[in-house]
Amino acid sequence: MFWHLRRMYSGVWRGVARVRSGAVHVCQLHATGSKFCVHSGMSQWLHKFVRHLSVGLPAASHEMSKSYEEAVRTLNTLQSNAAVLEKARQLNALKQLSLPETVQLASRADISLDDLDKLSVIHVSGTKGKGSTCAFCESILRRHGYKTGFFSSPHLVEVRERIRINGEPLSKQAFSHYFWLCYDKFQNTKAAHNGVMPAYFRFLTIMAFKVFLQEKVDVSVVEVGIGGEYDSTNIIRSPVVTGVTSLDIDHTQLLGNTVEQIAWHKAGIFKSGVPALTVPQPGNSLEVMVHRAQEIGCSLSIAPPLDCYDWQQHQCHLGIPGEKQVLNVSLALQLARIWRQRHCAGRDLTALSRMGEGDHLPENQPHTDAVGVAEPFAITEKEALGVSTCRWAGRNQVIEKTGITYYLDGAHTPLSLEACVHWFKDSSAQESQRYGGSVARVLVFNCTGDRSPESLLKYLLPCDFDCAVFCPNFASTYSKKADQTNYTVAPQTTQNKCVTNENAWLKLMSEQNVSGDRNDIPSASATHVFASIHDALQWISQGRDPLFEAATNDIGKVPEVLHKCCHLQVLCVGSLHLIGGVLGLLQPDMNSTN
Repeated sequence: MFWHLRRMYSGVWRGVARVRSGAVHVCQLHATGSKFCVHSGMSQWLHKFVRHLSVGLPAASHEMSKSYEEAVRTLNTLQSNAAVLEKARQLNALKQLSLPETVQLASRADISLDDLDKLSVIHVSGTKGKGSTCAFCESILRRHGYKTGFFSSPHLVEVRERIRINGEPLSKQAFSHYFWLCYDKFQNTKAAHNGVMPAYFRFLTIMAFKVFLQEKVDVSVVEVGIGGEYDSTNIIRSPVVTGVTSLDIDHTQLLGNTVEQIAWHKAGIFKSGVPALTVPQPGNSLEVMVHRAQEIGCSLSIAPPLDCYDWQQHQCHLGIPGEKQVLNVSLALQLARIWRQRHCAGRDLTALSRMGEGDHLPENQPHTDAVGVAEPFAITEKEALGVSTCRWAGRNQVIEKTGITYYLDGAHTPLSLEACVHWFKDSSAQESQRYGGSVARVLVFNCTGDRSPESLLKYLLPCDFDCAVFCPNFASTYSKKADQTNYTVAPQTTQNKCVTNENAWLKLMSEQNVSGDRNDIPSASATHVFASIHDALQWISQGRDPLFEAATNDIGKVPEVLHKCCHLQVLCVGSLHLIGGVLGLLQPDMNSTN
């Protein structure tokens, strides 16, 4: 009980300790933000007060929920605001200092590089599919009976999703415990370090390592945040195996404007003597990765096509749907198999062999003679089960309700949008066949940062949307849920971006109509910009979804097709943060099992 009190009434707790030692007489009640004085003569009163608190506190679940919320609110104070981020971009030349700084921060949390060497790590970078690949890896190894740790980003509904043990997000109690454990260490040492506290992602990275070390996991699956070379996760010196998923243009201000420049960063996670794997890559990016592997001193292999594996009597069923997952699954199978082999053999296995005679890469897939293709193998029952039971929310996800179906995908690069469109067209067409009446399609879109909306929206034109809606990644204008608070962008900037996205869509629609490339695009396709995801979905659903009341007339004129159709198909795409906001409204208790 007192452990819970320590956070809910942290100021009181510290005050008790100070009174007992006859020390300072001022204490802050963090739960309410109020201050009161504690004189030495009040010691007895304070002890009684705390005892009364311990008796009158709510149920444990409510205690921990409050403590968790307090932890997340405090974590959010470590987010860099928009102005600071812009200045950081201008000082991008100093990024080579990021890893030494992260190492120093880790040491302040009592984590040394020698401690990190004790972790058995699978380290994965890439532009597309690195989260899915990590999820498949974790699922496969968990099916083999290993205790798994998994660090990923971003989160969708709750920040605790970023750190998982055995496939489940940390409980609110565990998250709160480890958060304060780390936060207090940084607070207690910041005076000796010019007041420096770790930024949001760095803090979570270090906290994840603390969790994995304390929980004594067998394997740590670690997803890179941005890039690789200078990413906070790259303080890992001796992973068991590394992987790079599909590359595409993204985070150009940080990583460069070409896939070759981006490849340099992504390959920065390679380590001497540690096998590295990747998938077929665009342009000359694979050559860049080969050169980096040679400089660093590691082997590099390409994961073979999924149909090259011997699935024996097992069904090749992918737990995460979508064509793009075939590359991710093959890479995950290779990473998990190598991890098991090196783990059992003490990390001294040689690099993977080239493919056998007669095996080949798919046609038109870029490759180089300098890279061998990893050998496919017979799939075991546990590997097949790990692949088929893997779940990763927000990627090719379908939520079907009476009268309305939501299609969710966090695709936010040109190639991932292209893959998303294939999935949506196929899936929505199959669903449409089940309805006798008309089906209307609505797009909910947002893209953020330096991403070009035209380069993404052009892939969505063939989907024949009856309406397109644009909104920021805010779940609602009145929600104060700490997990989805974002200080890194200014509200007005996000709203302006939505208008920019809408104008880009209208321009693309106009150009296609004028060119005559298609004559079946709805000429009266409506567009609207909303202040939040809630307002957008409320307007779209028109009372079909009981989660949203029917929209009032002042929100915006509703196209007649949305009223008359027998079923609505809503595609939400463009940002994982957007998908997180949608899921927070549609499935707010998606993590309630723990």
